[in-house]
Amino acid sequence: MMGTEPSRAIRLYGTEQVDPPLRTLRAGPLTVEFDNGALRYVRVAGIEVLRGIAFLVRKENWGTFTPDVENLRFQEDADGFTVTYRATCGDASRRIVYDARIEGRADGSLSFVAEAEPLTDLLTNRTGFIVLHPIEGVAGQPVKVLHEDGREQVSQFPEKINPRCPFTDIRALSHEIAPGTWATCTMEGDAFEMEDQRNWSDASYKTYVRPLRRPWPYTLPKGVKFTQAVRLEINGPIPEGGKDQGNEPVVLELGEVIGKMPMIGIGVPAEEAAPALERPELIKRLVPRWLVCEIDLRRGHGRSELEKYRKLADLTGAEVTLEIITKGSMDPFGELQPLAHAVQEVGLAPQAVAVFPAQDMKSVQPDAPWPEMPTFEETYAAARRAFPGVKLGGGMAAYFTELNRKRPPADRLDYVSFTTCPNVHAADDISVMETLESVPHLIRSARAFMGEGVGYRIGPSQLGCRENPYGNSTAPNEHNGRVCLSRVDPRQRGLFTAAWTIGYIAACAEEGIDAVALGASTGPFGHIYRMADFEQPWYDEQNGSLVYPSYHVMSDLAASSGAELLAVRSCHGVKSIAVWKDGRVILWVANLQAQAKTIEFLSSDRPYNGRITMLSADQFERIVTNSDFVTSAMREWGGAIELHAYSVARFELS
Repeated sequence: MMGTEPSRAIRLYGTEQVDPPLRTLRAGPLTVEFDNGALRYVRVAGIEVLRGIAFLVRKENWGTFTPDVENLRFQEDADGFTVTYRATCGDASRRIVYDARIEGRADGSLSFVAEAEPLTDLLTNRTGFIVLHPIEGVAGQPVKVLHEDGREQVSQFPEKINPRCPFTDIRALSHEIAPGTWATCTMEGDAFEMEDQRNWSDASYKTYVRPLRRPWPYTLPKGVKFTQAVRLEINGPIPEGGKDQGNEPVVLELGEVIGKMPMIGIGVPAEEAAPALERPELIKRLVPRWLVCEIDLRRGHGRSELEKYRKLADLTGAEVTLEIITKGSMDPFGELQPLAHAVQEVGLAPQAVAVFPAQDMKSVQPDAPWPEMPTFEETYAAARRAFPGVKLGGGMAAYFTELNRKRPPADRLDYVSFTTCPNVHAADDISVMETLESVPHLIRSARAFMGEGVGYRIGPSQLGCRENPYGNSTAPNEHNGRVCLSRVDPRQRGLFTAAWTIGYIAACAEEGIDAVALGASTGPFGHIYRMADFEQPWYDEQNGSLVYPSYHVMSDLAASSGAELLAVRSCHGVKSIAVWKDGRVILWVANLQAQAKTIEFLSSDRPYNGRITMLSADQFERIVTNSDFVTSAMREWGGAIELHAYSVARFELS
């Protein structure tokens, strides 16, 4: 029985909170998007020069305060634009205010100045400007670095993801945006350095204030004012203005077979095994091809969890991988042997085990000493001994960042694995979707340092944060907001995650990953609703079995595991994945943006036609109440279609 009608926000994001819209500012060839005090997408003649500029205040656990913006004023004329505002950041124990002035001019120049004053002593890991350079068209390209001491350096933006800071002591960065035209970004007021944010799946290189070699957290004393600035100049001829393609139709073109679909599965956190077993029909229809089953010896997991995992394996027929986190003792075999005996006793037959000492669940800075722990070789030898004949995985149960910093010996492993979390640094909708750009870079970089003689698996990944390697705990999210490093992300329950899921799996498939696990059966990372200890607006008011929109995407793509993968060319905020299965093409198309997109197909002979199922906001109640929605809502189709915000479409093409 359905209750009240869900709002559009619930349908898209799982929460009533909505990101504010961006405001476009123009000055001659320069355009920027103003976003609650920050700037996004700094473009000159349509070319993205900077991904963003923001003045940030970060907590001691790396969480970021949301600025309270007041006295916001815009002045726009033929010569350019000026924006001024006052912002306050803080909580009950600390506060800082800053006055900002942003100016854009018709010659393409831009300045962003902030004058700040702590109203209390402010404990922070970082307070000041960050500047983001994009990765597309920039990775591997030349850059000129002006250092604080006046020294000039000619180098390149890293092509493969750098685990260390590529550049330190930065005063200015210059890169060529068009033949003979260079953009120079100058930073003032403190020492700056760069990190390769692709490490955390952000789609940018970040230049930030205060080098990490200095101690942190640190305290900004009450009443001590300071000023920082970021300035952009364009040197050389301004390119002819690029065409605004925001409203242009997106043309899809199907190509040849390029590989195989990965094996698609889900994670099973220990606390979600029992709720999953209580929903057998929904779990069976989800058809995961592999289950990443959590065994955390720090939490005392053992026989009870293994019994539930065996039942799930029997129910689904899925391959089981045991993801084992040990206590990190110097006797890994002593920890693993009792677990291996329990596996045999309950009749579980895992196809693979992946073993990670507890010490690897915390971040270690590049070149910093590792904590006392078993070596990779000792851990892997113990796992081989405890689980003979079973595939062995290794790498990091945490994020790619840690794999890049602590690289295991590939010759001891059958496959390498890592995960991602898209809201480490920013949790707004645009930033989370942007992380899909970096997934191919993660995979290519891992292959570059681990080699081709080993398999690659990713996951379980999801919007929420499984474990925070950078602080004592994940961040609370009591108000269903968009919170960095929180386990609970309300968008898991909306169309947003269905679109993100297609983008993620498509990126992995195109790079030839062997297996991908996304989300979980139930819980904060789940594809199936259950009552939980956190609020789930609208869902908690309903009766009967409910699924989230991502359920249908995962179910259908999991059923296509191993099918022939086809090339699909698209652009402009749309991501697609196509397979050849049972004599037909199955194509999923996702709109990754809040703006509607018109989708057309490019055909060399005759128009495509077939059947379509649309997962869109106007179908939301049917989507979440009918686990067979993909089949039951299918209809005949031919010609162009319109995909609304974060909508996805499944085509069967003849």
